[in-house]
Parts: sequence; structure tokens; C-alpha cells
Amino acid sequence: MNANTRITISCTDRVGLVSDISGRLFDIGTNLGPTSFALDQGRAIFVTTCELPDTCPITECEAALCELPMEQAEIAVEAIYPAPLLNHAPGATHIIECSGIDQPGLIARLSEIFIEYSANIVQLAASATDEKDARIYTTRFAVAIPTDRASTCLATLANTAGSMRLLFKFEEL
Repeated sequence: MNANTRITISCTDRVGLVSDISGRLFDIGTNLGPTSFALDQGRAIFVTTCELPDTCPITECEAALCELPMEQAEIAVEAIYPAPLLNHAPGATHIIECSGIDQPGLIARLSEIFIEYSANIVQLAASATDEKDARIYTTRFAVAIPTDRASTCLATLANTAGSMRLLFKFEEL
């Protein structure tokens, strides 16, 4: 699933609330991803990251949810976007991509390597998607690497990515 929408609903709790919300989302063709529900000081909080079908724009989703019997409801339906592809970035010499199972400190570990080789990050884009039973995190760096240090910098990145079980690829601009 490639999530494209985040829905947050806060309202007065009642019996059947989760069933009504999830049923309505099912009716409009939504594919739910990570979803949570909790009571917080008498308020029900329902949050999901999901995939809305192309046939249901955000405004239509929000309108469908507003039709549900919910008291004091605050409904937020917002688009979320994957990281841009970074096909080009002015000033960059390389586009570097690492992807794999999400883990703490991933960007920190990779970006530390650039310091060692006097490489400057020109642009960064990261996104997470849910695939099968894992959260896949993709990080794209547009980097200006000094010519005389590029091969060793890229080799170090490849080794580090490999030790973190990440797929590594780069493109020279």
C-alpha cells in the first residue's frame, strides 16, 4: 500500500464509533494502513494513514465522514506525499538513494559519512511506505562530493548501507 492520505478524527466517544468510521472509509474504497484509536480525557481519537482511491478526492472523503453521527467532531483529511524523486538538484554531483526496513538513526548514520568526505547535502527527501509486513524507508540525497573524494565516499556509503541491510544506488550527475 502506498499511503496518500492521513485522516484524524477527534469527537465525543460512543459505542460503534470505530465501526462507523472504518465502515464509511471502506464504502468509499479506502485502504487503511497504520490506524489507531484511543480515548483521551473523554474524547475519541481515530487516526489512520491510508490510500484513498483516485475516484474519491479528499473533499469527498471529508464530506462522507462529516455525514456520520459524531458529536463535537473535528475531522482532518490531508494529503501526504512520498519523497520527491530528486532527478536533479542544482549544485549536486550525485543522487544517492538508500532504502530498506526503517530503523532508528538511519539518516544520521548516512549523513555523517558526508562530513568525513567534505560532501555537502544539497537536497534531502525521505519517505516511508508500508510493504507487506515491513515499513520501508527510502532516503534520497542530492550531494555535492569533491571529485577527488567521490569514489571513496560512495564506497563508504555502499558499505555502511550494506551493513544496515539497505539497498544502495547512486547516479552521477
